[in-house]
Amino acid sequence: MSLIWSPNNSKSSNFFNFQTFLKTNYKKEFHNYDEIHNWSINKPEKFWLSISEFFEIEFSKNYTDVLIQKKPFYKSIWFQNSKLSYSKHLLKHAKKGETAIIYKNEKDKLLNITWNSLLLRSKEIRSELIKNKISEGDVVVGYLLNHPDTIASFIAVNSLGAIWSCCSPDFGVESVINRFDQLSPKILLAHDGYYYNNRYFNQAEKILKLKAHLKSLKKTIIFTPDFRSWDLNSEYWIDYKMKPVNFNHPIWVLFSSGTTGKPKAITHGTGGILIEQYKSLSLHQNISINDRFFWNTTTGWMMWNYALGSLLCGAKLCLYDGAANYPDIGVQWRFAKHAKINHFGNGSPLFIESMRKNIEDVNVNGLSNLKTIGATGSSLPKDTFLWLQDRLPKTQIISLSGGTDVCSAFLGGCPILPVYSGYLQCKMLGAAIESWDENRNSILNQTGELVITKPLPSMPVFFWNDKNFKKYHESYFSKNKGVWTHGDWIRIEQKKEIIIQGRSDATLNRNGIRIGTAEIYSVLNKIKRIKDSLIIDLPIKNSSKLILFISSNNELDLEIKKIIKNNIKSNCSPRHVPNLIFRVSEIPYTISGKKMEIPIKKILSGFKIEEVISKGAMRNPKCLGEFIKIKNQYLKDRLD
Repeated sequence: MSLIWSPNNSKSSNFFNFQTFLKTNYKKEFHNYDEIHNWSINKPEKFWLSISEFFEIEFSKNYTDVLIQKKPFYKSIWFQNSKLSYSKHLLKHAKKGETAIIYKNEKDKLLNITWNSLLLRSKEIRSELIKNKISEGDVVVGYLLNHPDTIASFIAVNSLGAIWSCCSPDFGVESVINRFDQLSPKILLAHDGYYYNNRYFNQAEKILKLKAHLKSLKKTIIFTPDFRSWDLNSEYWIDYKMKPVNFNHPIWVLFSSGTTGKPKAITHGTGGILIEQYKSLSLHQNISINDRFFWNTTTGWMMWNYALGSLLCGAKLCLYDGAANYPDIGVQWRFAKHAKINHFGNGSPLFIESMRKNIEDVNVNGLSNLKTIGATGSSLPKDTFLWLQDRLPKTQIISLSGGTDVCSAFLGGCPILPVYSGYLQCKMLGAAIESWDENRNSILNQTGELVITKPLPSMPVFFWNDKNFKKYHESYFSKNKGVWTHGDWIRIEQKKEIIIQGRSDATLNRNGIRIGTAEIYSVLNKIKRIKDSLIIDLPIKNSSKLILFISSNNELDLEIKKIIKNNIKSNCSPRHVPNLIFRVSEIPYTISGKKMEIPIKKILSGFKIEEVISKGAMRNPKCLGEFIKIKNQYLKDRLD
């Protein structure tokens, strides 16, 4: 374990201010992080009440009880009978003439969008919604870019008490229909085209297909990605009221990846998201008024919704619309430099690739404004931690883990704690996280199943059209009765630092020795000739074979295969040396950037592609052909 960062002045952090608030208002004095975390999970009513008071959450109708706990705990009731508005809180820090959004795409110069312009655009969209009789509880869906139009649209929808859902334009039509058709939306908002990787994509045909298939639509509103319809010099100021809704009223519907059938429509409550985002973004990521916050995302990934919460903290939201590697891997780092970004978030693969290429754009001179780097989507390897910290010695590196299920992170960072390379800093406040063995025992210093033993406000209020919570229960509560089983493989060490080791359903169990796939990838990432990798433990009758797929610019000769096997043998275990190694052009990923271990495992086991994968939910569906070819030409005879 290597200490790479320590708090320089933790007393200036939002977290310290919260501790002071607890001491003054609750007569609670905590001496370390563990003490306050234990209080937050053992006294959830008092903890979440303190969060609502510290952040001055405005209830248009007050609550009668903070928490009524029920079994199973997903039926627990938060802030019973209360009403509030998310958008009202989103606009608390809005000021005339000040920047709300800093926007950049592949083609144009950096653009500052004022609150005046954003709110005028939102009012125009809101007027269209009202003309079409959109009101509380109606569903409005977007097929939209990571663009200021989308922020303005969300505010308009939410201000009416309507429910938001969005897919990014890189989703295929079938995948969008599989999602939106479940919701019976009344309005579709869509951009008519976009640039990605220096190519223009016209969306007209796809939008027509959506209109034809979504029978519930009353109207489709089309945007252009330029700003011809915007008044960028507007002096307008908001003159409409925000509709308050019940605490558990749906704010938005997010979707599971959809790689294994029809995506689950995960529905979050307004109040739960509001209170969770204040806690996560302000206390754990230390976002303050006038900070500049960026997370590379598309509108179809929960990180878009998470990043939206930075506006609650008074930050300026920075949006980048385009490929993360066009014209090169340094483009978003240069965006961070020119936009003077303070909080830079991205998927772990970007940081790994930046390290591999040792790019010059990552340096303390150009990125002196960076307070934090956030990484998610997959584990950030130790050597990448070290590389980033060496180039940005004052920047706190925060590795987060959570998911669409809670639209937040439950493992992440904290400004008063040290950072160790390869580790997540802490269980976040309010999150009762444990690692369990097969006998439901809580364990330390061993790899186990990640479980959440108590409710969180941002857990889904329900799955859309899920009668009697059947899918909800099957998704989280069927494996371990009474607790939420998340599906990640985790190790919590004695000093409370945490490692995520991959999906538990993709665990590599070899003769009783189990390790996560993330450990294999961490070793392989250090081999320069390897671009990417995917490992599968494929059951064969009473045994199994480990099959490793390598993405590389060069052929896999005997020398590189020997290096691969020796590195895995010495750094992981001799039992996890792959039986077969194949070269492929690309490793398959979902659009949200997750390796598709389980779907590939099922394909190699004989399932048809259409049974396990929706190609429209993939970033690179064309690569599947190589895996089918390998299965048919090389694996069949060896595995029979």
